[in-house]
Amino acid sequence: MFQLIYSPLMVSLGRHFRLSKSRLATMAVVILGLVNARTVNLTHLASQFPGDARLSSNYRRLQRFFQHVHLDQAQIACLVVQLLNLSRPRCLVLDRTNWKLGATDINFLVLAIVTRSFRVPILWSLLPHQGNSDTDQRIALMKRYLAMFEAGSIECLLADREFVGQRWMDFLNENNIPFVIRVKAAMRISLSEGGTWSFRTLVRGRRLRTVCRCWSGTFPGSNHGLQFAAREIKQCDWLIIATNMPDAKRALQIYRKRWGIENLFADSKTRGFNLEDTHITNPDKLSTLFGMITLAITWAYRCATQIMGQKAIKRKAHKRRQKSWFRIGFDILRYWILHQPHNAINAWLHKCPIHPSSN
Repeated sequence: MFQLIYSPLMVSLGRHFRLSKSRLATMAVVILGLVNARTVNLTHLASQFPGDARLSSNYRRLQRFFQHVHLDQAQIACLVVQLLNLSRPRCLVLDRTNWKLGATDINFLVLAIVTRSFRVPILWSLLPHQGNSDTDQRIALMKRYLAMFEAGSIECLLADREFVGQRWMDFLNENNIPFVIRVKAAMRISLSEGGTWSFRTLVRGRRLRTVCRCWSGTFPGSNHGLQFAAREIKQCDWLIIATNMPDAKRALQIYRKRWGIENLFADSKTRGFNLEDTHITNPDKLSTLFGMITLAITWAYRCATQIMGQKAIKRKAHKRRQKSWFRIGFDILRYWILHQPHNAINAWLHKCPIHPSSN
């Protein structure tokens, strides 16, 4: 049963990644194991290999794979965009996910595509420290994206309050990247009509829960004009955004999509693959592991698309969806792997493109 998926998946991966047959076989097992075992722990993934080899041998085989294989993120990104048909301008979200393994900080900076149905990583980097990224690290990640896709492919870039900074926003403006970034209430702006004020002062005494307040201005020291909008989300707490889009009210609505990356991190962890179970701390190995999680997430979304078609997920009485698109695809993929392997592999292979570098 397992062999019915394992062999064609290995052949398909060989069209996109220049690896030996043994490495491709291990890669196929890891992707299947991530879904089937719902963990990234190598001890559990070792049990997913077909054949009569001892678990200790399989475990060592996995160790060698992560030691010697470094997947090209550009290849993975192009493959994900093609498999999920994300060629139209797309909403990007930038955020971090981090945790500690003993005394080691594991800190991912992730750029993800978020649509109404999908939330999937597109590029990422491992930060060599705890805490927020700096401007150079963010710019380097965006330059990698722009090296593969033009700025016109970005409908909007969304980011939370930790991703602010004059040089960072100037870079986005200079590269024609539309953005909506949440800012802190303590930040100051120079208004177009004159005067420099903090947002905290501008919203003081105003009831913004139902009415959005907008301003035009610049950050002190910057030559790029921006739009700003604020809405009270709870007492004495405001959602304040800065954007280079012309309509600040619409930008405030678009910002709601940023929560999709939080759901993506949950899908990668407790809701799906339990990423924090890994004992790997080497950045290159972690990057390879995250790349295979990205492929597994993509496979789940392709399964969800086959099951749901154009249908919408039903809502419960509290108006929330019964399940996420990821959970529908993830559940059916696990079922298909066990009971209907031909459906599982068809969901991966159907119109699966060949990467240009493999021709």
